[in-house]
Amino acid sequence: MYLPAEVCVVLPGQPIGRRLSPNQTQEMITFACRKPWQNADSIVGDGRAVLGLNPAANSIAGAFGIQVGSSLVTVAARVLSPPQIKYKNARTKQETVMVPRFGSWNMANVQFHTGSNLGRWTYIHFTSNRRGDNFSAADLQQNVTKFRAFLNNSGINANGFIQVPPPPTVNLVDGENARNDSIIRDIFRRFHTAAPEVKPRFVFCVLPYNDVALYNSIKTVGDTKAGIHTVCVVGSKFMKQNRQEQYFGNVSLKFNLKAGGINHTLDAGKLGIISEGKTMVVGLDVTHPSPGSKEGAPSVAGIVASVDKWLGQWPADFNVQTGRKEMVEALESMMISRLKLWQKRNNNALPINIIIYRDGVSEGQYQSVLDEELPLIRNACRQIYPAEATKQSFPKISIIICGKRHHTRFYPSAEKDADRSSNCEPGTIVDRGVTEVGAWDFFLQAHCCLQGTARSAHYYVILDEIFRGVKPTGQHKNAADALEDLTHNMSHLFGRATKAVSLCPPAYYADLLCTRLRCYLSDQFDPQETSATPSVASGSTGTKSKDDPIAIGEALKDTMFYI
Repeated sequence: MYLPAEVCVVLPGQPIGRRLSPNQTQEMITFACRKPWQNADSIVGDGRAVLGLNPAANSIAGAFGIQVGSSLVTVAARVLSPPQIKYKNARTKQETVMVPRFGSWNMANVQFHTGSNLGRWTYIHFTSNRRGDNFSAADLQQNVTKFRAFLNNSGINANGFIQVPPPPTVNLVDGENARNDSIIRDIFRRFHTAAPEVKPRFVFCVLPYNDVALYNSIKTVGDTKAGIHTVCVVGSKFMKQNRQEQYFGNVSLKFNLKAGGINHTLDAGKLGIISEGKTMVVGLDVTHPSPGSKEGAPSVAGIVASVDKWLGQWPADFNVQTGRKEMVEALESMMISRLKLWQKRNNNALPINIIIYRDGVSEGQYQSVLDEELPLIRNACRQIYPAEATKQSFPKISIIICGKRHHTRFYPSAEKDADRSSNCEPGTIVDRGVTEVGAWDFFLQAHCCLQGTARSAHYYVILDEIFRGVKPTGQHKNAADALEDLTHNMSHLFGRATKAVSLCPPAYYADLLCTRLRCYLSDQFDPQETSATPSVASGSTGTKSKDDPIAIGEALKDTMFYI
């Protein structure tokens, strides 16, 4: 029997098997967001009833003689104190210290710890017929001038502003993505071929609205074709007068990181062995095709690594590989590139310790990381380190698997132990009661959750050659305390925010890198969207080719272009 779609009715409550749009995702999160105590009550109330676990005569569990308690498990936890955040005083240019409250802090009246020089930079104002801007070109130019003054006051040298063709205003047509993409490519082609004295290093892009296709086009062309840093803002937000200082501050964080600066640091004592300048920290992640991606779409592996003891800069490398393969295929060459960069930034010295935070690995793949990825890392070290060092088992390597896709949630047992959003306080550590007996793992909630129930990051140590060999000092009683405290303190070093983040920055940066790579491969990962951005890693046929790598511009290669 065949019926037209118009007369069919979809029953409510059906799961959707494809990727949601950004607006749908936001609506879903808003709808599902509740206070933590409401979720806890649902688990022990409605949850037991739905699963048939209530002690009723006709319950499913009762038929099998199973009894389930009516309350959640209570476990012991500790709250680690936050580290002090170091900036520069805007007047004296000396170091100034801030103490986070509720997991965040304010950088008003201070400068970045290490300011950068933007070099030549300019801006482009993109307009669209979908929605007219309520500001003129003169108003925007005036606001850019104010923003330039803000950058200078923050410690960034932004005096290299230039006015170069094409004109600062570019008109786009909504829905005509191929035309818009061609216009953007032409603009950046002219930037790229301009004379050296007028070729910009940064292009500040003012967008008419938040559009995925437009953003993908700008990032793909700027990063992979022109070799020019781009920073995108939405015009209505950039021009808003109230809370303008805060918005300028958030954007300036990206400028300083991309230009090679260090936004803020911690006291050396809070970074343990890293403060000695002989330990490289690595973040590793792999992104896979999502539901709705093209058949045969590739996976992309990304790696970031620190270059000094300040943990302020994390240059990246990546590789397009076989689709849905979790293990990193080109890890050996990627690791060699990170070690060579460390060598270049540290007077030809090599790190004696390498701490790796590996993201995106399920429990069933922990052994695969040791069997497949660890040998590649050791092979890379053998090619770079002198024979004497490798004979003495240098460098020492520790691998920590981290992830947030788990179903463990923690709720404060008393109101006095809760923060403003009724979650556990930032810095909460749980390393007993619900962790594995024969393994080394812990849960850390370093951040302050804005809404809903906070989700702790789960860290699982699958290899340690570093922390067990170091004698605990100060308040650390053992190697576990040292690693937990280090991970918590590092969570305050995420350069794109003035707050502690939920995932340790190496893994967080690697995730951001993979997200940026999805922009370059948008026609592979999001073919259902209106993006007309041609894939960088594919030929004209549109099929994936992992032998044709994404080519990041030479000027961007050793920078945090993905921020």
